[in-house]
Amino acid sequence: MAAVRDASSCFVCGRDNPIGLHVAFRTEDGRVVGEFTPSALHVGFAGIVHGGILAAVLDDAMAALGYMRGEPTVTARLAVRYRRPARPGEPLRVEASETGRRGALQQARAVLRAADGAVVAEAEGTLAARVPAEG
Repeated sequence: MAAVRDASSCFVCGRDNPIGLHVAFRTEDGRVVGEFTPSALHVGFAGIVHGGILAAVLDDAMAALGYMRGEPTVTARLAVRYRRPARPGEPLRVEASETGRRGALQQARAVLRAADGAVVAEAEGTLAARVPAEG
């Protein structure tokens, strides 16, 4: 098992990042789950959360699958489909699950939902299970 790297400064999940989203990921039934509420600081067009913020949350939830197992990953490919706008102040829930594995590559899927269950965005990704050493 690879050593788990410190993610405390991560923009999405880092507890020590003063401008981060502070999403606290946890596992539920083999999935990674987390919640967050975007603010007015996270908009692109007025009143709509920037798609890059949503993509970052989907990406990080998929990466957390390996992280939670002590197998850190980095994203090799990310495909996002936006279904409807997210609004500042609207609570959102992300869920990610592994859909396959081939060698050092993990395939995953993540869904971001509004409080009413409506899908805001979804993503499929390929993550490299071996993180290169720093240096």
